[in-house]
Amino acid sequence: MAENKNNTKQANTSSESELTDHMVALNRVTKVTKGGRAITFAAIMVVGDGKGKVGFGLGKANDATAAIEKGTEAAKKAMINVPLRKGTIPHEQFAKFSGSEVILIPASEGTGLKAGGAMRAVLESAGVKDVLAKSKGSSNPHNLVKATMLALSQLRSAYTVAQNRGVSLEKVFKG
Repeated sequence: MAENKNNTKQANTSSESELTDHMVALNRVTKVTKGGRAITFAAIMVVGDGKGKVGFGLGKANDATAAIEKGTEAAKKAMINVPLRKGTIPHEQFAKFSGSEVILIPASEGTGLKAGGAMRAVLESAGVKDVLAKSKGSSNPHNLVKATMLALSQLRSAYTVAQNRGVSLEKVFKG
């Protein structure tokens, strides 16, 4: 039994080593107290495997490296699956979180990742190669990451649509 436990641990560490992390924002927060200024850091991290799994997390600590580590751990715990089709998303998707609005449009092969800032980090981590993305409203990285994750979580694959409708996959594509 001990061998099985070791094998599963190795499998977990190898799957975790495939994950890539992107730092979206690192904020220095200063709080003025009676004893002086207290400086802390807040880091927004995005983690993904490049094959359809992505998550984001916020880490806060007195040290920047500790905040980054906390954000990465939180992102690993909050991962979602994103349905991908030939390197792009299966359909258009709109999402809004607080003041940020996000529009994701599938693109043909070779278009590339047309997205900026926080959206680009999330889409790269998810493994999306070709997509047109537009952000409207607030450019706050916290809200942009959350709106992008909401849009990705609302995506449905053709297989899921066929199952929900009770029809064949061919009928979903051909109508």
